[in-house]
Amino acid sequence: MNINLNCEDRGAGEPLILLHGNGGSGQFFKHQMDFFSKEYRVMAIDTRGHGKSPRGNRPFTIKQFAEDLHKFMCERGIEKANLLGFSDGGNIAITFALKYPDMVESLIISGANLYPQGVKASVQVPIVISYYLIKFFSKYSRKSERLGLMVKQPDIRPLDLEKLQMPALVMAGTNDIIKETHTRLIKVNLPNSKLLFIKGGHSILQTQHEKVNRVVGNFLKEKSQNERME
Repeated sequence: MNINLNCEDRGAGEPLILLHGNGGSGQFFKHQMDFFSKEYRVMAIDTRGHGKSPRGNRPFTIKQFAEDLHKFMCERGIEKANLLGFSDGGNIAITFALKYPDMVESLIISGANLYPQGVKASVQVPIVISYYLIKFFSKYSRKSERLGLMVKQPDIRPLDLEKLQMPALVMAGTNDIIKETHTRLIKVNLPNSKLLFIKGGHSILQTQHEKVNRVVGNFLKEKSQNERME
């Protein structure tokens, strides 16, 4: 079954698509919607099986979520957009950019990882244990499906990032659940990227939204200025 993703669509101008993390919804980006919709057309999507978007019957994978995003953009006539992804949303954004680079104006990720080992063991080990316990005692549950994303995905080779030439901003909290070395690995392999660590945990887009919005806003304006100069 093909599905239609729920989306809050606000503002006008250059498209900025917001992609939330595992178990969340577009509501995660309330502060970003309020801030960026003054200058951009901002779209906060509910990923398949999250928020108000139906689950459908297709694979519950990062690659499928990227395909859902492609369908969403095509249906709305969006040829190119800035992507801002948090956590699994960042993983979706990277996966999408690798397959559809011409549709990505810029790539902004916060707390993303290329593979499960990029998550700190203190966080990842309990997730793995919970996943297999739920799988053992329950044939299927939405929770086990979402945990499975964190246990088995994503699966992105760092060297593949070298193909991405669009401007990129890589962010993480100073006390993020993603290993600092892993965040730096992402930055090193993205050829046209900037790296920023902001004081806080995994959800800096909420807890430090004023600073994050300012940084992202400056990044987007600088990108536009560079494009005008070329």
